Amino acid sequence: MTRAAKKTSEKPGKPEKPAKKAATVKKAVPPKKVAVAPEKATAAVRKASSVQTVAAKPRKNESRTALVRRARRIDRELAEVYPYAHPELDFENPFQLLVATVLSAQTTDLRVNQTTPALFAKYPTPEDLAAADPEEVEGILRPTGFFRAKTRSVMGLSKALAEEFGGEVPGRLEDLVKLPGVGRKTAFVVLGNAFGRPGITVDTHFQRLVRRWQWTEETEPDKIEAAVGALFPKSEWTMLSHHVIFHGRRICHARKPACGACPIAPLCPAYGEGETDPEKAKKLLKYEKGGFPGQRLKPPQSYLDAGGKPAPPLAAG
Repeated sequence: MTRAAKKTSEKPGKPEKPAKKAATVKKAVPPKKVAVAPEKATAAVRKASSVQTVAAKPRKNESRTALVRRARRIDRELAEVYPYAHPELDFENPFQLLVATVLSAQTTDLRVNQTTPALFAKYPTPEDLAAADPEEVEGILRPTGFFRAKTRSVMGLSKALAEEFGGEVPGRLEDLVKLPGVGRKTAFVVLGNAFGRPGITVDTHFQRLVRRWQWTEETEPDKIEAAVGALFPKSEWTMLSHHVIFHGRRICHARKPACGACPIAPLCPAYGEGETDPEKAKKLLKYEKGGFPGQRLKPPQSYLDAGGKPAPPLAAG
């Protein structure tokens, strides 16, 4: 070995640097699972999960044509969910429907249905009610609230029917709105359901939903009626009213809509205002959707066939 080589081999080498610690790799968080909003309320209830749903909202500055298409699609979807939609006031003739509709102001159809059997049993005709003792009528109508004002209205309209229309309910809008306590909403309920003449019923549910769906920005009932009526053929107005009102009572509630169980969520600009979790939304459903009795004591057979239950009479339970 040469001296140079020996010197090199004996020279202590530099201590090796310790290996750098491997950089801590954060565990990748999987992206949040997103589900599309349900297309049918019944499907949402059957396949409820804890996954939050997201709906595709309509575009801003929606064209008139797009609005008409979306509105009519919503109605078609609701018609599939509520094929048994019907007026939720019990009645056997136009007079009973007219009186019941007047009584339904500021109360539920259920309360009216629980009250009118006693009223019509004692006063079956306009002539009978017109000649009644006001205090006795007030006693029967007390459960409906505002019973004094309602007594004046139903006795007043009964007197007008007896004196001006031969005891028969007229089948024309211009005649109906002249009766005490009868406005356009009441008149269209009677025309659409007792006479088969198309009309839009703009009650509180209808007003709330068509504004949520951005069908109109109007706030006055007659302007809402005109705006929504322009989106649909006249022949569809009565059933449209039933579909919207049914949906407002069962799913799209005023304070806490059940968005996670809504069949038209992908078409709704207001999706997310209510509960979007399907499992929690299911608990908000009312009437036949939630297994509870409906509004009528004597509902149509189609409603019963779909799982709906008749309401209990006033004295029950």
